[in-house]
Amino acid sequence: MRRVRVCFVCLGNICRSPTAEGILLHLLEQAELASHVDVDSAGTAAYHTGEPADARSAAAARRRGVRLVSRARPFVAADFERFDWVIAMDGENHSELQALAPSCEAASRIHLLRDFDDAAPRGADVPDPY
Repeated sequence: MRRVRVCFVCLGNICRSPTAEGILLHLLEQAELASHVDVDSAGTAAYHTGEPADARSAAAARRRGVRLVSRARPFVAADFERFDWVIAMDGENHSELQALAPSCEAASRIHLLRDFDDAAPRGADVPDPY
């Protein structure tokens, strides 16, 4: 069975995308599905490369039993070959990813996270805490 590969993307990769990564990893572990899915996160900007998740995000996640273990890194064009699903946290990052996509096939892998939320209007953003 081929592993599914998912990458969550926000601007700096220290708040929203590492939180989404941590939550999905937590849910996969609870469902005993972690061996079937690779999960990562990245940013469209390289402001915080190598840094851990923002301390406030990590604390909020910890209070809910979720660990944020990733280090910030930029999303690069080669990531389109690595991931089946590229999940943007907001419309601005979605547009940045579309511009970076090397092909229509790669661009078809880009989605907005809140588009998977039936309670959210189509195109809704995950608010940036900054």
